[in-house]
Amino acid sequence: MSQLPFIDLGAQRRRLGDRVDEAILKVVNHGAYVMGPEVTELEEKLAEFSGSAHAISCSSGTDALAMILMAKGVGPGDAIICPSFTFAATGEVIAWLGATPIFADCLPDTFNLDPESLKKAILKARELTLKPVGVIAVDLFGQPADYDAIEPICSQEGLWLLCDTAQGFGGTYKGRRTGSIGESAATSFFPAKPLGCYGDGGAIFTDNDALAGIIRSIRNHGQGTDKYDNVRIGMNGRLDTIQAAVLLQKLEIFPDEIEARQLVAQRYNEGLGTQVITPVVADGCVSTWAQYTIRLSAERRAAFAEQLKTEGIPTAIYYPKPMHVQTAYRRFPVAQGGLPVCEKLADEVISLPMHPYLEEETQNRIIDAARAALASEAA
Repeated sequence: MSQLPFIDLGAQRRRLGDRVDEAILKVVNHGAYVMGPEVTELEEKLAEFSGSAHAISCSSGTDALAMILMAKGVGPGDAIICPSFTFAATGEVIAWLGATPIFADCLPDTFNLDPESLKKAILKARELTLKPVGVIAVDLFGQPADYDAIEPICSQEGLWLLCDTAQGFGGTYKGRRTGSIGESAATSFFPAKPLGCYGDGGAIFTDNDALAGIIRSIRNHGQGTDKYDNVRIGMNGRLDTIQAAVLLQKLEIFPDEIEARQLVAQRYNEGLGTQVITPVVADGCVSTWAQYTIRLSAERRAAFAEQLKTEGIPTAIYYPKPMHVQTAYRRFPVAQGGLPVCEKLADEVISLPMHPYLEEETQNRIIDAARAALASEAA
């Protein structure tokens, strides 16, 4: 039985064909390898696509988050609330700057930040005499967070909202494209993301002109109006021109790929919905389906994965440990009442292959194998 790829970047590469080769060669020949014209063009097209006034390309999704926090002046004594059920980068950047991440619980259906737990995390911050300044909401697995509930809390409490849309860029929340929600947003162009380059890359989105100016300065070592007049502490956070050239080609087909992902997810839901807990997309939202994640009991998950493996079908677990139980982060506080949903999900979630180039025959193979594995466990 042939082994399937979990994400088939090769199929996308074949679709793009010579276009990527020619785009890369153009950069090689013109020689502007750092901050070349493709970077400017990409930023303009990303801003148009997202509906944001500013799109600022950068070296990674992690650096995108970090530069926003640096521009906001985050530091010791500040508390920033984020979900625990996410990739480490979300909380990592808070700790980098000496601030305190306070981890909140997530919702059992969408896996995103629980607004009620957010409120309890704000109370925890004040209980610890920390100053809550902001919230990082995550568009996990491609699904936008519940912004209709989160934004009023931020407004009432005087907190800024940063949207970590590393997995969700390209999705929509009730008519709003991810990247245009919150005071700022950050995404990743890591190759496995729905919109990925051929290495590390990321982008920052905001409508705030002053914030955008500070971030552009931070991205280039804190540079002022003169190359050697550094007006603030910055970093080297630029996106390589070659990566921008690759992303320009991929951005052209991105809407088609998002639509293809919807069809794959729909067939998965139809084929598996009677046997497992399938993912839920909130009303009025479009997910980019960075992952297609089902839920099984902890007792069934390992056997399910092993049986699919024997059929040549890979699976993955995002995430086996929420941040608040990981070695580096367990010393940080959690919302009042604990994070029971995060902990339960970590024991139950498992993701199936998901990408825009899953042909119907391959989808059937995955669905049939999953149903057989689930049936054998139930017998």
